[in-house]
Order: sequence, then structure tokens, then C-alpha cells
Amino acid sequence: MARVLITTDYASPEADGVLTGAGHTIHRRPLRGLTADEIVAALDGVTGAIIANDPLTAAVLDRCDSLRAVVRSGVGYDSVDVEAATRRGISVSNLPGVNSNAVAEYTMGLLLATARNLVTSARGVGEGGWPRTGGRELRGATVGLVGFGAAARAIVPLVLAFGMRVLCVTSVPTTRPGVEFVDLPTLLRRADFVSLHTALTASTRHLIDKAALAAMKPTAVLVNTARGPLVDEAALADAVRHGRLAGAALDVVDTEPLPADSPLRGVEGITVYPHMAGQTVEARRTTAVEAARELVAALAGRPRTSLNHHLTKAVR
Repeated sequence: MARVLITTDYASPEADGVLTGAGHTIHRRPLRGLTADEIVAALDGVTGAIIANDPLTAAVLDRCDSLRAVVRSGVGYDSVDVEAATRRGISVSNLPGVNSNAVAEYTMGLLLATARNLVTSARGVGEGGWPRTGGRELRGATVGLVGFGAAARAIVPLVLAFGMRVLCVTSVPTTRPGVEFVDLPTLLRRADFVSLHTALTASTRHLIDKAALAAMKPTAVLVNTARGPLVDEAALADAVRHGRLAGAALDVVDTEPLPADSPLRGVEGITVYPHMAGQTVEARRTTAVEAARELVAALAGRPRTSLNHHLTKAVR
């Protein structure tokens, strides 16, 4: 029997049943906003954890003597120091593809909202006006997908159905009908919409920097549903403010919630959303259940999607 901590707000009787059926006890506590010492205290005596985008740094993990398995309830795992976890023999899993449909539909919504000025139009009506600014059609436009994971792959049939052309840059050689695979400079130069779907790593941090933004069309729009630090926010704000880029729709930002002094605030053409691409009833239910199943498997020494289990076996 293991003590399991769940930091997400995804509630599912089925997920709880998976954990309790395996003999584990469940404790819930959000970790957002806590100090490292407070996180360590919350993990005291915990053997397995299902976490949101919580900072499990080396300073935290090195003090978690009982922890054996962590499951990130989503795809991105940049908030977890996997190297430190490996040193401690802690298995770290993510859930690839668990919310891909939700993210794909949401991305399509951002493309439509941006192309037709839906947010600014609705805001104008709310302020007493009746703005009828002309938008643009998606048909015939080119979308560039940076990364080709499960969410990006799920977007392809949606944008093709709208009559869009699709470019993609990926480090994994592949082919897909209707998709033209190119290098990043070509994608930036040709795309009307650049949509980010790549993981955050040391090499992709600020992938979209001043130089990348300068390579894009001045009429282009940046869409980010992946990770905030992929974008140099100061450079983006400057590019949009001075008309070198048409705008941006950002579901993720460098610091969440968006700070009051963020350079993104007050820039006409940049819309920031509260990290909700994967937040559908269906995706949350699936995530809760799959996270519970993965944690049970990991605690039994048989994780399905561990990032480091092959290394931790040599530690424990």
C-alpha cells in the first residue's frame, strides 16, 4: 500500500477506483504557489504523485526520501527535473497524446478567432460599440506546425478540411498526406499562421526569438498551445506593437498566471488565454484515469510511459 498525492483538480471516481483498488491511499493538495520547503513537506511520506505543472526541482526531489514514482498529468514535463529524479531512483512518466483531440480543436478555435477578430469584436460590443472589422478566410492560407506530436497530427485533418495548406518542421523523419515537411526557416517564411507544438527543452527555449519573428510575414499570426518559454515574449510584443507581425494567440506564457508587468499586456493584436487547450470534460476524465493507471503500473515497477525507468532500475 502506498500513500499517493494528487495535485490536480481532475476528479474522477473511476480514477480513484484504480488507485484504491490497487491498495493505495489518496491525498489531494494543490502545490501551485508553494515554496520548495512547502512542496517537500507536502510530499513527506508520499510514495507516488500525480502532478500538474508543479515545480519538482532537484532541490525538492533530493529531499523526498519516500517518493518512488511521479506521473505528470499531461504531455509536457519540463517542470520536473528528470535527471535529479533519476539519481534518486524516481520514475517520471508523462501521458503522451492524452489530450490531443482537445488541443487540436482548441488550436482550430484560435485560428478562427484570430482570423475573424472574434475577441476584439465581442469586446467592442461589450464596450458599447458595434465593430465590424473585416477578417480573413482560412481557406487558401498556410499553417506551419512546429513539432509533429499527437496534438499536431490531430490538427492536420481539421485544417485540411478548411482548405488550408500545411507545412511542418519536425526532428523525427516522417511523411503524412497533405503535409509538406520543411525546415524552420522555410516554415517561418511561408506560413500565414505558425502554430507551436514542440516540447520545451534547452534547445527550444526562445525558439521563436527576435530573428525568428523577423523571418515571418508581417501579416502572419503566432499561435502557441505548447509551452510559454518557447517564445521570447519581449521580442514578440515589440514585433506586434511595431507592425512587424500581425498578432499572436497564446494559450501559454512564460509565467502563469500572467504577471501584471508582462510585456504582453496592452499590446493590440496579442490575446492571452489561461492555459486551457486541454481542459475539456472528456480530456480531464481521460487524463485522470490514465494518470492513475500509469501510477499504479509505475509503483509496481512496470510503467508504460516512463521517461527514465530504464535508468532508475540501476539506482534502486
